[in-house]
Amino acid sequence: MRPILMKGHERPLTFLKYNRDGDLLFSCAKDHTPTVWFADNGERLGTYRGHNGAVWSCDVSRDSMRLITGSADQTVKLWNVQTGSQLYTFNFGSPARSVDFSVGDKLAVITTDPFMELTSAIHVKRIARDPAEQTEESELVIKGPQGRINRAVWGPLNRTIISAGEDAIIRIWDSETGKLLREADKESGHKKTITSLTKSADGSHLLTGSLDKSAKLWDTRTLTLIKTYVTERPVNAVAMSPLLDHVVLGGGQDASAVTTTDHRAGKFEAKFFDKILQEEIGGVKGHFGPINALAFNPDGKSFSSGGEDGYVRLHHFDPDYFNIKI
Repeated sequence: MRPILMKGHERPLTFLKYNRDGDLLFSCAKDHTPTVWFADNGERLGTYRGHNGAVWSCDVSRDSMRLITGSADQTVKLWNVQTGSQLYTFNFGSPARSVDFSVGDKLAVITTDPFMELTSAIHVKRIARDPAEQTEESELVIKGPQGRINRAVWGPLNRTIISAGEDAIIRIWDSETGKLLREADKESGHKKTITSLTKSADGSHLLTGSLDKSAKLWDTRTLTLIKTYVTERPVNAVAMSPLLDHVVLGGGQDASAVTTTDHRAGKFEAKFFDKILQEEIGGVKGHFGPINALAFNPDGKSFSSGGEDGYVRLHHFDPDYFNIKI
């Protein structure tokens, strides 16, 4: 499995997202310029210029016509995927951390960071079909918990919003009223900041990664803990295969260990675990810095990773990957 090295960002990667067809890969980085690539050969198609801060996350509509990006410049922008033109800018009083389109692409959930005297917040915006009719106001604003909310996504049927962040507790909110419906159990939950959260292809369960050096699999509706995957370094990014029972964890190391490890060897690896047995089944090495972003192609036949080193590495699996036996 030879990776395709995609060099287009000058700063560390923050987020990767495939479109639903799996032919385009969108990448966000701290260099202000989200980029779109061909997902089969890693060719760079274009960039989306307009932010002037790190871009923390993005999402693409089901029809691959609209891109939404959230940035540290305190804006969320809507883009035309094809032309790269800006369609609309939402302004906030603090950095925008996470963006996620609802099923149907009529709504977007956006999280903003604590800033000055503002607490973290979850905003729901209605996305107009015609950008000319787009308005700034929020359908709902939920005042968040202490600390940053690193990720918020839509629950089943857009009825709920699932959030996770620095206080290490996963929460489910009612997307109509903003009421807190459920919190994950503290005992079985993460002990440190949750860095990443991703849903399974069918939305029935979700995977979280944390600085406590583990990833956990949860039931989406009840927040029951199903599985825990333990690794030896903080987890920055998680992904779930839509095809096989595999989960991938990407991470870094404690800052104190940076100078003591060999940087030349590309020691930073994406670790594959068996989703059911919770055992490590392999790793993909190559990055020269912690892995900050992971994404699986919707067909499950390739995955990409984005690192602190500014590279996106695109991996097409070999045939023998599909019959790994434990």
